[in-house]
Amino acid sequence: MKSPVSISVALAGGWLILLAYIFDLDALRTQVLGWVVLVAAAGLLLGVLNLAAVHFGKLRSGTRNALYSFLLIISMFITFVVVATLGPGHEASQWIFTNIQLPVEASLMAVMAVTLVFAAARLLSRRTDLFAILFVVFAVITLAGSGPLLGFNIPLVGDVLRPWVTQVLAGAGARGILIGVSLGTIATGLRVLLAADKPYGA
Repeated sequence: MKSPVSISVALAGGWLILLAYIFDLDALRTQVLGWVVLVAAAGLLLGVLNLAAVHFGKLRSGTRNALYSFLLIISMFITFVVVATLGPGHEASQWIFTNIQLPVEASLMAVMAVTLVFAAARLLSRRTDLFAILFVVFAVITLAGSGPLLGFNIPLVGDVLRPWVTQVLAGAGARGILIGVSLGTIATGLRVLLAADKPYGA
C-alpha cells in the first residue's frame, strides 16, 4: 500500500504546477519548478555516487574489467573537482569537454554507423521484402551524404537526396513519435493527478 504522505505530496505538487500554468501564476510556478530542479539535481548526484560505488566495488573485487572501473572513477573525480572548483565555463572545463567528451561521442557515432550497416546487411540476409530494401536504401543514402567519400562529395546525394530523407521523411516520423509521446505523457500525467496511478514511494 502506498504511503498517504507520498501520495499527498505528489498530488499537491502536480496540481500546483497545473494550476500555475492555467491561471498564469508565474511566481508560484517558478518557485515550485526551482524545488523540482533541486530535487532532480540531488537525484542526479545520488545516481553518480551509486555509479561510483558500483565501480569501486568492482575495483575492490578485482574483476577482469577492473581497469575500466578505475579509469571511470578517476575520470569522474577529476571532472567533478575541476568543474566544481573552476566552474563549467573555465578553460580547463572546456578543455575536458572539447578534447575528451566530444571525441568519445564522435567515436560512438562512428560505431553506430558501422552497426547500422551491419544491421542492414543482416536484415537483407534474413528477409528481402520491400521494407528491408527501403531501409537499406535510405541508410546508404544517409551515410553516403553525411560526409565526403574519400575526399569527394557524391553528386545529388549530399545536396538533394540526404536533406530530403532527413528533413521530410525522418522529420515526419519524428513528429509522429513526438505526438505519440506527448499524448502518452498527458494520459500518464492525468492518471497520476487523479491518483489512478501511484508510481511513487511505498
